[in-house]
Amino acid sequence: MAAAHPKEQAAGQKPHRMGRFFTGDRVLWVIVIALAVISVLVVYSSTAKMAYDAHTEQSTSHFLRQQLLILTVSFGIMLVVQRINCRKYNFLARPAYLLSVFCTLLTYVLGHTTNGAARWIPLGPFQFQPSEALKVATLLFLAQQLAGRQSKVEELRIVPSWKFWTWRSSEEQRTIWREGTLPILMPVVVACLAIFPAHTSSAMIVFGASWVMMLIGRVRSNELAKLMGWAALAGVLALSLNLGRSETAEGRLATWRHLWTQDQTQKAIVDLTDTERSMIAIHNGGIFGEGAGQSVVRVEMIHPESDYAYAFFVEEYGMILGLLLLMLYLWIFFRSIEIFRRCTTAFPGLLVLGLGMLITCQALLHIMVTLNLFPETGQTLPLISRGGSSVLFTTIALGMILSVSRQNDEQALANPCEESLYEKQCRQSGE
Repeated sequence: MAAAHPKEQAAGQKPHRMGRFFTGDRVLWVIVIALAVISVLVVYSSTAKMAYDAHTEQSTSHFLRQQLLILTVSFGIMLVVQRINCRKYNFLARPAYLLSVFCTLLTYVLGHTTNGAARWIPLGPFQFQPSEALKVATLLFLAQQLAGRQSKVEELRIVPSWKFWTWRSSEEQRTIWREGTLPILMPVVVACLAIFPAHTSSAMIVFGASWVMMLIGRVRSNELAKLMGWAALAGVLALSLNLGRSETAEGRLATWRHLWTQDQTQKAIVDLTDTERSMIAIHNGGIFGEGAGQSVVRVEMIHPESDYAYAFFVEEYGMILGLLLLMLYLWIFFRSIEIFRRCTTAFPGLLVLGLGMLITCQALLHIMVTLNLFPETGQTLPLISRGGSSVLFTTIALGMILSVSRQNDEQALANPCEESLYEKQCRQSGE
């Protein structure tokens, strides 16, 4: 559903609102509420394995209450975030980014380690995952840096020469570092390096979303091509030197290739990987699913409530609702594009597209893993998988998008004849 044009609003149409508190894009609100309802269903049914585990005394209702509490708190924070003027995020970008980097690095000292990766900081009964905050903060900071340089961004170079010995001696290289590399590229590099040792796929998502933001922010195409080349080289070097979780990544790549190239029909059930079990779950679900609470494969998976939530959902509710769930995530990005097109300045537009892409790409990566289209990553399904930090910062990102949408509505009413940034660029390109 397209948002009302500013001129239509000036003619008497009010901006879309859902009550006094639910302001902004009403289609996006419906999507968020639908995902929250699905989250409750998935967590309640998928945690049956955890409830009956011999090492825990908690019931399924305990995990349901826990998820409901997380959703309630997160939605309360999202309501606050979407009421904040989106321009204020401009001032919060730098401190939020620096704090997130510090906390992410702190996990390697004080963090809780699981499967060889230090990802969580214990906060009493809760586990805080700073990398989730850093993903959002990096895109917020990058939007600020790109927006502040729109008048000259097409002339900037952001990737310095590979001849590192010229960085200090050459005036040209010093200019590249001062005007392009340090303000635009280094925040992304630092964030990826901070996340990479514990969660390689999250670093990839941050880099990919940042690269597309630079493309939309009109960074020179040859600079983006060089950046992609440097990133590919860095990935090969990390694997060669066994940096971070490279050994784990190599094992998952090998398993993924094996599943595609070797016959699996004679494989014993106990030897099946979680990805194979997820594909069995999707097959069992068929068109209409096995029914709520009727999953069989959930007891065989290690983390059906998080890493394989989509496969578990399809097994119980079928391919039709599974495709609908996929469309909801794609719809978030399409709504972000629509909100971007109505922005009158660069910062909120870049922020909305970056955050919308972050959420959608994470969801697509999760789904691709369950279908064996991508090696196992451990990415959660945004707003659905069980977990506190992921749900919290997904709702914060959605709150920022809704904040921009609300500001667009208010600006359209106050200045009905003002052109959006997208309309202005289209007019200028036409001229």
